Formats: sequence, C-alpha cells, structure tokens
Amino acid sequence: MEYIDNKLTGNDKPAEYHRSIFVDIHCHCLPGIDDGPATMAEAISLCRLLVRDRIGTVIATPHQLGRFDTNNSNQKIKDKVSELNKQLQAAQIQLRVLPGGDVRIDERIVQLIKTGYVMTSADGGKYLLLELPENILINVDPLVEELSSIGIKTLITHPERHQFLAIQPQILSHLVQKGCGIQITAGSLLGKFGSISQTAAWQILSMPIPLIVATDSHGTSNRSPCMRAAFEMICRQSGENTARLVCIENPTRVVEGKELLEITGRKPKVGEYERIQDTSGKPATGQNRFNY
Repeated sequence: MEYIDNKLTGNDKPAEYHRSIFVDIHCHCLPGIDDGPATMAEAISLCRLLVRDRIGTVIATPHQLGRFDTNNSNQKIKDKVSELNKQLQAAQIQLRVLPGGDVRIDERIVQLIKTGYVMTSADGGKYLLLELPENILINVDPLVEELSSIGIKTLITHPERHQFLAIQPQILSHLVQKGCGIQITAGSLLGKFGSISQTAAWQILSMPIPLIVATDSHGTSNRSPCMRAAFEMICRQSGENTARLVCIENPTRVVEGKELLEITGRKPKVGEYERIQDTSGKPATGQNRFNY
C-alpha cells in the first residue's frame, strides 16, 4: 500500500515536519476532461506523485467555463471523481480526491452554480476558485459581491502569474478587503513560471492576507506537484508557522468550509526577493462587465 513518505533528507528539515500532510485545493488530476491527464493511467501516475509530495487530500479542479464553456458540468466532475477514487482504492493509493472546479470568470457564474454547471471547492458551497485572464485587468467586484450574497467566498487563483496583478499587489489588497482569499502556485515560489512570477509570489506571501499555496498540477512532467519543496522553502524564508498556515491549515479550512486565517509570520528577509518591475504596458481600466 502506498503511503505518504515521512522521510526528508538534508539539514533544512523543519521542526515537526513529520506531522505535515498537505491539502491541495487546485489540481487538474481527472482524466480526459481538460488539459490535465488524458487517460486514467496518466491520472493514476499523477496521483502517485501527489502522494509522494505528501499530499493526503486533493480537490480535483478541472476547468469550467472559458473555452470549456459548460461541457464540464458538476455531475460530470462528480462522476469522474468517483471513478478516480475507485481506481485509487484498487491500486491501494492513499489519496482522497474531492470534486471542485477551476472556474473562468463569467458573468453567468452565480446562475450556473444554481443550475449545476459551476462547482464550488470540494462541492461545499463556501468557496469558489476564480481564474482570471492573464493579459487583461478586469473589475471583479460585481461578481465577488454577487457570490458573497449567496454565501460564497471567492478565491483568486495564481495572481502572481497575471500580467498586471503580479506587479500591482495593491489590487490584491483591495480584493481581500472585498472578502476574497488568494491562492498562489507552489511552482511559482520555486521559479518554475519565471522570475517575475516568483518575485510576485514571495511578495504576496509577505502580505497579511488569507493565502493558500496549491500545486495547480496538470501532469507528471512540466506541471507536476512540488508542494513539499515549496513548503521547505517557505519554512526557511518565512518560518514554519507561515508554511503550515498556507500549505495545510488554510487549505483544510477550504475543504471544511471554514473561514481562512491571515498570515502573521515574519516576512522574507529584506533584499532576498527584490521586486522586478514590468514597464511593458499599462493595465486596462476597471470595467463593470466581463467582456474580454
């Protein structure tokens, strides 16, 4: 039977590390449904890597809306999750997979939640992963307020990879004031998406906001899980309390439908991640509609 590997080598093993089992709230691990694994065999291979990365619970978040429109309905996702869990049990892989969605911004979202075409995180009705187009700045306030009116908190995904949010963290502060949580990608902290995204990710990690680190894994090669490596680096740079909060506590709170906690640990050392300014263009002005 395949279990979480508790062994860690090197001199940088953080205290109490052996009790850290991560929860991943953003992962494309369902077969044949989006740009994640194409087959069940590939999905199983990805799940094995998640387990080896010390992840015990994962929310499967196939793309919804955008170029997938309403093809990935809630029922389709639930059926795929059920099938994957059965295959994992048969293969004796100790991983719990829950249903969710990576939802592209769309002014129909609230209506589609009600009609079963948009999935909240862990199907809990409390959180929704919201993906923004990476090359334009959109005013999401109306949608955030609309979701809040039906009891759903918005989680803005990977802003460090967004052309404008990466260089304007004050926008994230505004979104947090509106009630949003923020999710950054483990790979961004390690530089897998380039230096600008890495710098932005560490700056976001230094902000006193409700924050989550997730893998956003898509497969076993270019977009494979790296939560453990990100956790170790956060321990070294920002302290274990912060690492456990963003990799374990807050993700667990999403699964359980509880309120997220804000970061209060120490910030990265001054000068360790010098901000890279991008002067390639100016953000679009705020809009009241999601026409992009």
